[in-house]
Amino acid sequence: MRSDLFSSLSHKLKDLPAPPIPLHIGDTWLEPALGARMQDITVRDHPGMHRYSRPHGHPDLVAALSDLRGVPPERLLVTAGATGGLCGIAGALLEPGDEVLVLAPFWPLIRGIVQAPRAVPVEVPFYDRPGSVTERIAPFITDRTAALYVNTPNNPTGRVLSADDLGELAELARDRNLWLWSDEVYEPYAFARRHVPVAPMAPERTFTAHSFSKAYGMAGNRVGYVIGPTDPEPLLHARKVATHTFYSAPTAAQLAAAKVLKIGAPWLAQARDHYIEAGFAAADALGLPHPEGGTFLFVDVAHRIDPERGLLGFLEDCLDAGVLVAPGSSCGEAYGTHVRICFTSAPPEVVADGAARVAALL
Repeated sequence: MRSDLFSSLSHKLKDLPAPPIPLHIGDTWLEPALGARMQDITVRDHPGMHRYSRPHGHPDLVAALSDLRGVPPERLLVTAGATGGLCGIAGALLEPGDEVLVLAPFWPLIRGIVQAPRAVPVEVPFYDRPGSVTERIAPFITDRTAALYVNTPNNPTGRVLSADDLGELAELARDRNLWLWSDEVYEPYAFARRHVPVAPMAPERTFTAHSFSKAYGMAGNRVGYVIGPTDPEPLLHARKVATHTFYSAPTAAQLAAAKVLKIGAPWLAQARDHYIEAGFAAADALGLPHPEGGTFLFVDVAHRIDPERGLLGFLEDCLDAGVLVAPGSSCGEAYGTHVRICFTSAPPEVVADGAARVAALL
């Protein structure tokens, strides 16, 4: 049972007297920065904004990203969110039967992204397990392993991997000749320690995914980007897959993204403060350690699960209390006794109310 648990709850949702507190979805209640919202992007300033963009990205955004990241334009691909970018990478690099090590618990959509080209996601319990990086990962590597997916700050645990851990991860990928997919969409929201990019540690084999959805509250705009390895050839194949999947990210949304890179720093700082306050308060209410980063708490509710009703029963109890949370099993088969809570999906006072209701059930 994974995302199908939500289908089982649909009948209860219809009968609720009021909409539940939405702690299940990874989004933000904040509107984007003034000046970079869709109503701020006009035909007067941007003639042709309703036409197709170049498939690999609007020139204004590509130039801004090239300056920001210090990489040449040929190593960049603007995508329909980080989701579109990771789909392009998977389609370009994987053959049917290839295996991708997915460090778990993980962002729920990565499992299906790996399966789309008929590859096999191999779930590797990692963020909550002891031992060195190699000890945790090496037993899962086979002669079919093609890539390794890592996400830091992590959705859903909030873990932020250290430079030492990432260095060991990069070395393992190099030793075993694996592609390294680094999902860094929560990069601005590392709280406990500085976010460290893994690409400089293995630049010849790393694809890094970023998103304006998480960083700047632009999830509905559908703009992300991928930075490819030092050899641009593999990214060219990902560009072809992206072109035949979504052709190009929305042009107006790309213009908004380019604008927010210029003016969005104050918004980013304010959002970070809001998220820290909301996340720490929710963790305190639930008796959990403060999140190291990201926008989620991952709660083990095993002691509260009825053996006959299972996790679905607990989700139903949450819904009866007016709160919608996500099943942990969508983040990995080993996490069927967990639920995921997003502390940025509603205003802080609403999240606090929802966290208190879940805490009461626990």
